[in-house]
Amino acid sequence: MKNIIVIAFMLFSAQTIAEQLIGNAELGARKIPSCQFCHGIKGEAIAPGYPNLSGQNQGYLYSSMQSYLLGQRQGDLSEMMKAQLSKLSQQDLADIAAYYAQFK
Repeated sequence: MKNIIVIAFMLFSAQTIAEQLIGNAELGARKIPSCQFCHGIKGEAIAPGYPNLSGQNQGYLYSSMQSYLLGQRQGDLSEMMKAQLSKLSQQDLADIAAYYAQFK
């Protein structure tokens, strides 16, 4: 139960930050070159093992990227994601989240 509360708080906090950092989808389009190799240009994954980002909620996308940066997401590709995301600013993350969220 404690883990659920902590996760809910983290998601709420990240979503609040994402709302404060208003993402710009147009700028996000310029910041996805390394993302598109796995997640596709419009967020439709190119392989079954990669998640689709297209149409996901902007706050969810932002908080997911934050979770990778903080080492809270684990998995085969988590270290690669952390390395890719570590090169980006918080505004970059918000812009990328806005870009992929626009495809509904």
